[in-house]
Amino acid sequence: MYPAKFDYYRANSVEEAVKLLAENSDAKLLAGGHSLIPAMKLRLTQPALLIDIGKIDSLKNIKANGSLEIGALATHARVAASADVKKWFPALANAASLIGDQQVRNFGTIGGNIAHADPASDPPTVLIAAGATIHVRGASGTRAIAAEDFFVDLFTTALEPGEVVTKIEIPNLSGRKSAYAKMSHPASRYAIVGVCAVLSMEGDTCKEARLVVGGAVAHATRLSEAEAVLKGKKLDAAALKAAADAAIAQVGDDAMGDITAPADYRRAMVGQYLQRAIQSALG
Repeated sequence: MYPAKFDYYRANSVEEAVKLLAENSDAKLLAGGHSLIPAMKLRLTQPALLIDIGKIDSLKNIKANGSLEIGALATHARVAASADVKKWFPALANAASLIGDQQVRNFGTIGGNIAHADPASDPPTVLIAAGATIHVRGASGTRAIAAEDFFVDLFTTALEPGEVVTKIEIPNLSGRKSAYAKMSHPASRYAIVGVCAVLSMEGDTCKEARLVVGGAVAHATRLSEAEAVLKGKKLDAAALKAAADAAIAQVGDDAMGDITAPADYRRAMVGQYLQRAIQSALG
């Protein structure tokens, strides 16, 4: 499999990348390349120009200061290993450690992952659960997009043509409990079903829950019905079962299916993995 012919340019700054995108309507950004290059080899996409942003060091930083900021070019391996990420939002560190294999984690980037918006990828699920903000830059300036609004549909985001993801910002989750539970595809390690739970507890009572499912649906989605079931409740077995039933009902006919896992199986597993995520967060 060979891609169609294309031109290649390495950008040395975000400003240069934005300028090149503005000047070339048929251009694609290259970060880690683990999503784009296979698509090009299959000729599912045929950009006339690749703009390589992989050497822009300013997009690789991870820092915690009031909020946790993760540069778009931070690799999955770096996110998984970061002491700041593990302390601030352990569910994200865990999710990053479960992506693909070691080679994918060493080269794939969190910004490239969310811009591609594969429904079976892990970061969108945990970023929505965290209430994260996606920062982007284009020819007309910068924008901040709530993660919940960023993922629009299958392989579709709120990015406008010519915009570049620059960083992900996660608010202070101090005192909250979080976990990510995932059923992995045995070959690709993509999520057949993945659920992230972020819980605000008062004793053994749930003050607030943010529950998000990925893999089973076209894009990572808040399980608002299950969240409502848990609010103000003690998280015993009965409450978790009720939340699981609510999640299954909300997913309903939106559940996706394929040769690996049909829709009805994925739908049922949403309830199971929701309970696992909550139990792991509490544990």
